[in-house]
Amino acid sequence: MDYTKIKLEVADGVAIVTLNDPGTMNAAGLDLAEEMTHALQSVASGIVAARAVIVTGEGRGFCSGANLSGGGAAGRQSDVDGKPDAGRALETVYNPLITLMRDMPVPVVTAVNGAAAGVGCSIALMGDLIVAGESAYFLQAFRRIGLVPDGGSTYLLPRMIGRARAMEMTLLGEKIGAAKALEWGLVNRVVPDAELMATAKALAVELANGPASLGHIRRLMWDSLDAHFGAQLHAERRTQKIAGKTEDFVEGVSAFLQKRVAAFKGR
Repeated sequence: MDYTKIKLEVADGVAIVTLNDPGTMNAAGLDLAEEMTHALQSVASGIVAARAVIVTGEGRGFCSGANLSGGGAAGRQSDVDGKPDAGRALETVYNPLITLMRDMPVPVVTAVNGAAAGVGCSIALMGDLIVAGESAYFLQAFRRIGLVPDGGSTYLLPRMIGRARAMEMTLLGEKIGAAKALEWGLVNRVVPDAELMATAKALAVELANGPASLGHIRRLMWDSLDAHFGAQLHAERRTQKIAGKTEDFVEGVSAFLQKRVAAFKGR
């Protein structure tokens, strides 16, 4: 697939997916979302060989939200009552993208520069590790256009920052700057803008050089958000069996006993 709205590059075992429509501050129109889905599916299926992913935005913004002038989540397709069905694009394009990010077999780092608004905020928050530049801000802009948060925001925010702060973000629609986002626990790190990609790449390379179990760890953590204690214990037991059969487990134990740095291969 030839990409026109994103860029995909691979280096040091890391796939970097860059939202690349700076004229709209990388608004997530249907075309951009579909290209992003294709790129991530290529990594997930092994067509693109990578052991970690970075998602970031070109220019002065991460993602300004759905492209309302270009058929975004507010889509113009009519329902049976003749009025627009603003949820149709969620069902067909955006929800599959968010679900794919959640279910990736490798860790995902989001590097947030400037605005992460609307569904762009949701995409940013789907990172397993979230790094924000000092200029970054997170905005639940939906109330400004008479819609509700989407892209999984109503699921993610109460679990990440608690009900009270999630209510504040979504009902008031105020910008949450990088410093406050770090204070609230919405991001992992805040760095100067000039250091954003270097920091994200260093973290992603560290993950890419890790064992295959990192993919299992991220899945256990995501699944734990919906599981009760007993089910999670069972999931750990089942997944430990899988991890214990990998070459990386043998290498990790050998390196520990030999007092050397493990050379993991991701298998």
